[in-house]
Amino acid sequence: MARAERNGQRKKRENFRKRVPDLGYYFIVTDTDATEGNYIRGLRDSLPNEMQGRIVIKVTKAKTEKLVDACMEQASLEPQYGEPWIIFDRDEVVNFNKIIEDAKTQGVNAGWSNPCIEIWFDAYFGRMHGYQDSVQCCRGFAAIYEKKTGNEYRKANKNIYAILNQYGNEASAITIAENRLQEHVRNGVNIPSEMCPCTTVYKLVEEIRKKTETAIDEKI
Repeated sequence: MARAERNGQRKKRENFRKRVPDLGYYFIVTDTDATEGNYIRGLRDSLPNEMQGRIVIKVTKAKTEKLVDACMEQASLEPQYGEPWIIFDRDEVVNFNKIIEDAKTQGVNAGWSNPCIEIWFDAYFGRMHGYQDSVQCCRGFAAIYEKKTGNEYRKANKNIYAILNQYGNEASAITIAENRLQEHVRNGVNIPSEMCPCTTVYKLVEEIRKKTETAIDEKI
């Protein structure tokens, strides 16, 4: 019990420290609380119970042009074990390339999608189609989603991560996305806004999945 001070108020306990998650504390900032936010929260909630305290994923929202600054601010609170990420789409973002370059300069990981995150979702169903703008991408993916799941696609679906894994294949999606990125590089296309379709969100998912699987294997 905390010792009472002379004025009758309880003295707060000192030397209290939060338990540091040994597999990483991910500070993820996105410019939308709907699609990207729901997907990342679904990824977080899918972690095994025994991993919940070892991998912490915190998702917050900020304006697109403030993503890097907001992420740096979050990570600076606990820099000793922070894993800063920003997640956003090409869509109609004018300074898309600059945001990615600024993130790299500041040590922030960028999980971007061109033209939109639905191109990453598309990979779960076995293929990354050649959609060149977000309208075409969303419509095309919505048609495939309905065919695969029997339900209408809603961008604000809070269960999107679980549904993609139920009807699709995450491991295959990671391979598809990685191969497409490497294909652009081989063709001499290195500017993110010109790499379409493409996404780097898979890198975040792959990293978290590998840490989880390794920790579970070591325990076994």
